[in-house]
Amino acid sequence: MASERRLRIKTLAMVLAMVVCANAGDLLLKYGMAQIGAVELTAHGISQAFRLIVTSTTIWLAIFFLIGFMVSYMTVLSWADYSYVMPAGAFGYAALTFLAVVYLHESVSPRRWIGVALICVGVLLVGQTKPRTTEVPSEVAA
Repeated sequence: MASERRLRIKTLAMVLAMVVCANAGDLLLKYGMAQIGAVELTAHGISQAFRLIVTSTTIWLAIFFLIGFMVSYMTVLSWADYSYVMPAGAFGYAALTFLAVVYLHESVSPRRWIGVALICVGVLLVGQTKPRTTEVPSEVAA
């Protein structure tokens, strides 16, 4: 029972790290690309955008956070069920919608907010289940 509680705590902590890193990375990426502007789909436009992207501190910071997301995502998948991790991580969609309104000044329709609320209800339901429902071989569990 104590190991199940420990698994739940470390899984939720890692899902939180996933959400924070993904949201920070996504927001910074959007902000950085807004600074660069619309990319023209021509050879010159793409090469100019590429030059601006690789020299953008904001874009590199976004990449750093998105790598953090990937590392935490791979880590949590090594000990928890995919069917638990993905819905639990979906809480990030709700947080990202809120952050987009606050920091990017995006307008979100009532229909979208209803969708966000439904996602939150689903996350709460999944959060009430066990993070792992399958057995782990003893050499992997350590």
